Amino acid sequence: MGLKYRTYLDGTLIYGCAKCKTHLTTGDAIESRQFQGQHGQAYLFNYVVNVLQGATEDRNMTTGMHSVRDISCEKCMTTLGWTYVKAYNEENKYKEGKFILEKRLLIDVK
Repeated sequence: MGLKYRTYLDGTLIYGCAKCKTHLTTGDAIESRQFQGQHGQAYLFNYVVNVLQGATEDRNMTTGMHSVRDISCEKCMTTLGWTYVKAYNEENKYKEGKFILEKRLLIDVK
């Protein structure tokens, strides 16, 4: 197994893992703050870094059926949210390729 290099982000607002402070994304990447995760409020982001993705699975969510993959912090392995692989409902297609991170699992690093 090779050496893992983490990406360090720059900007006025950096979100990191609440457990280990690994950089995950920036405030500029937020697409919506109107989402619900398993532990409460969640944000929809355009991109994240330093995460590992789990296996794809179908889940019936509030807005219908989606294929998703859980995402975990690359350093401490905390499950932080999920990424949308496929939305079966046409009005939810905008979520595909985007990421949900749960607010209570994030910390403002900068």
